[in-house]
Amino acid sequence: MPPNIFGMPFGLTGLAQVWAIAESFGVTPAGVTDALLILAAAVWVLCCLLYFSRPRDVRADALDNIGAPFIALAFIIPMPLAALGLQPRAHTAAVVVVDVFLTLTVLYGGWLTGQWIYGPVDAAKIHPGYFLPTVAGGLVASAAATAVGQRRLGEFMFGLGLICWLVFGSVIMNRLFVNPWYPPPLVPTLAIEVAPAPVANLAYFALDGRRIDAFAAALAGYGMLLVLAQFRFLPAYARLRFGPPLWAFTFAYAAVASVFLFWINLGRPPGQRALSWLVLGAITLLVGGIAVRTVVAVARGRYFPPRATPPPAGVIGKA
Repeated sequence: MPPNIFGMPFGLTGLAQVWAIAESFGVTPAGVTDALLILAAAVWVLCCLLYFSRPRDVRADALDNIGAPFIALAFIIPMPLAALGLQPRAHTAAVVVVDVFLTLTVLYGGWLTGQWIYGPVDAAKIHPGYFLPTVAGGLVASAAATAVGQRRLGEFMFGLGLICWLVFGSVIMNRLFVNPWYPPPLVPTLAIEVAPAPVANLAYFALDGRRIDAFAAALAGYGMLLVLAQFRFLPAYARLRFGPPLWAFTFAYAAVASVFLFWINLGRPPGQRALSWLVLGAITLLVGGIAVRTVVAVARGRYFPPRATPPPAGVIGKA
């Protein structure tokens, strides 16, 4: 069970957030967001049961320079679920869930940062998933804490996520510029490159009261650059086999879609509602298509990579 299995509930949570933003602007009716939040929570619980039931594998993944960052998603996902789903109905429960998983996110991010320094890390194994524990963790936690009324904690986590973005962004970009291209299983992580700017934008909107100011525009400008850079990767993306790594596209582009919705509905260009539905339809088609293919692949037993089978007795040591 690879740790990137948590990309599934993370992507579904991102889609729920897009629908929640559209609902807040009166674009979509109520109900869809709640259904998506319930689905994301159910998938998260299932993934936790499947993944954490093998402690030995979890320990091995936590020390693995490729897989370790994805474990952080198990701690990050409950925060937006609580902020979007629990906060309107049970404020105290939402605060408890956000604070508990924010603490776990910070602890794991701190341990992992120390592990990478202590390591050291093979440069070839560095990938954009390194944004997840501290950058995504910090910025998602910031938005969630602000949503449940803990603004100062939101500012604290915004600083953590933003500065880690500057630090890890330079390390990751250096690896991408000067090292060989990734093997196929790691190519989908390149989609995560687009995520920090829109996720920071969403956290900033939460702190700043949904206003487009100079800083929000600056974040959007850099985000646009990295979205455009993704078009150069299309030939490599087209050669990928379907599997768990492709869920890396879902939350990243859900965050982009969320920021698009803010700009459309705050800027109010001509055709505002049609543009909103275009963005909403595109991201729903992307996430929904990957979800349907996942269900089909799981049903056919072709989704997860096969486990290595040990050689039969008496064969070890033979040529």
